[in-house]
Amino acid sequence: MAVVRVQDAAAHRLDEIFRYTRDKWGAEQAERYITGMFEAFERIADHEVASRPVPAEFGVEGFFFRYERHVVYWRKLDNGDIGIVTVLHARMHLMDRFREDLGL
Repeated sequence: MAVVRVQDAAAHRLDEIFRYTRDKWGAEQAERYITGMFEAFERIADHEVASRPVPAEFGVEGFFFRYERHVVYWRKLDNGDIGIVTVLHARMHLMDRFREDLGL
C-alpha cells in the first residue's frame, strides 16, 4: 500500500492552515479540519478521492482535489508513494502559489 508523504511546502501550508483556523475558530475546529484533510490524503491511493490532473500550463505532472476550502496538489512518487506537494486556499492565485511552492 502506498504511503502518504507530506513534502516540505505542504507541511508549511498545513501549519499555516492549522494556526489560522485555531486563531479564528478555536483549537477543536482546527484539529477537526486538519484531521479530515489527512484522512482525505489516506484515501488517495484507493481512488476514493476524486482527483483531476494538474493543467499542462503548470509544467508538472500531478493531480489535485478540493478539500472543503482548500486545493490539495499531489503526485505519485518514483517508489509508488503519494507525495502531497502543497495545499492552497481556493481563493489564492493558485498558479503563482503553486509555482512558488515548487520553486519555479
